[in-house]
Amino acid sequence: MNWRAEIKYLIWIVGGFIIFYFLPVEGDLLAEAVTAALSLAKWYAREHVLLCLIPAFFIAGVIAVFVSQGAVIKYFGAAAKKWLAYLIASVSGSVLAVCSCTILPLFSSIYKRGAGIGPAVAFLYSGPAVNILAMILTARILGFKLGVARIIGAVLFSIVIGLIMQFIYRREETEKAAGLQVPEMAATRPLWHTAAHFFILVIILVFATWAPPEKMLGVWASIWAIKWKLVSLAGLALSLSLVYVIGLNRYRVMAGIIVVAIVGWLFPLQPLVPFLIGIVLLVLLLLTTPGESQEWLNSTWGFAKQILPLLVAGVLVAGFLLGSPAGGRGLIPENWVAGLVGGNSLAANFFAAIVGAFMYFATLTEVPILQGLINSGMGQGPALALLLAGPALSLPNMLVIRSVMGTEKTIVFVSLVVVMATITGMIFGLLI
Repeated sequence: MNWRAEIKYLIWIVGGFIIFYFLPVEGDLLAEAVTAALSLAKWYAREHVLLCLIPAFFIAGVIAVFVSQGAVIKYFGAAAKKWLAYLIASVSGSVLAVCSCTILPLFSSIYKRGAGIGPAVAFLYSGPAVNILAMILTARILGFKLGVARIIGAVLFSIVIGLIMQFIYRREETEKAAGLQVPEMAATRPLWHTAAHFFILVIILVFATWAPPEKMLGVWASIWAIKWKLVSLAGLALSLSLVYVIGLNRYRVMAGIIVVAIVGWLFPLQPLVPFLIGIVLLVLLLLTTPGESQEWLNSTWGFAKQILPLLVAGVLVAGFLLGSPAGGRGLIPENWVAGLVGGNSLAANFFAAIVGAFMYFATLTEVPILQGLINSGMGQGPALALLLAGPALSLPNMLVIRSVMGTEKTIVFVSLVVVMATITGMIFGLLI
């Protein structure tokens, strides 16, 4: 008898029994939790799939196809210069400004291309956590001290967690490095061509997801007012890159530009329509162009197939348990959360880190949520703990990470984030 398999089966049975035994079917709570789960899924589909995830999948496809495995190993592999690998990985979030789910296809791409687990995990954490826009918003709304603590903590977290993961799995990483000795191959195009193509897609991702400010003043508001014009300019730059870097037929690309321009003229108040048409035309262009173009599309589709189902499942569970941004109530009441994170005790900081790790925060949404919790009595230490654990992790994020690097490494990574967030929150709470 396979006792390990039988014990897992028993745990599923007992867990299911407990859930159904205590299921609150008598009142309205269960119906509200189901509504909140569906509401969160609807909100996520509207706010993040088209503008965040689809560009991220194409960026991941660029890394997988156009960035050589040798280059990834050179800068992020086990034998790479540690200071350079962790420096690049730890500041990536200041450029990308993505959420915990949008970073996943990018992380999956560099990890599968041979990046060492330390730099890859540092990149995974820093992508959503080291977000300059979120840092500024934190300092302005939640206070200068909390903003500075978040900046220092997030950068150090990415490096320290990466180094610890690299140390724990050093033997496995050494064997991995020995098996990934990729011979130098002649580049099919200059590196700066690939870099330019990559950053054009990143610019589209950044400006397409540029959030409206709370007050229509300042540079943030000015950029938001013209964000679709900036996306259009980046789209034109992408068209040039498709012709001169990727090698697509210029007349077909020009025809696509004309179609998008006409659609934009027909729907001037609905910029998402020409944006979506542009994505469809890009897919058709890549699909009908043999060689690297089809490889790019295949890689992009591969990441979408791997990640989207897990994200949907995770979003539904997170909404069911914790509610939705629209105010839908989950099974876990909000007043419980606020009541458990007051003061600066070990339990309060640990609970804040755990809640932050499992909740889903879209880019920048953690700040107004925390503002409400602080107004309800949340301590400064637990607030920092949630800020350091929340944006970098979520339940959907964990499910996908597990599919990329396995259950054990995912548990270690999540545990490190939660423990370090708890300790840092306590120290910060004592100092202020």
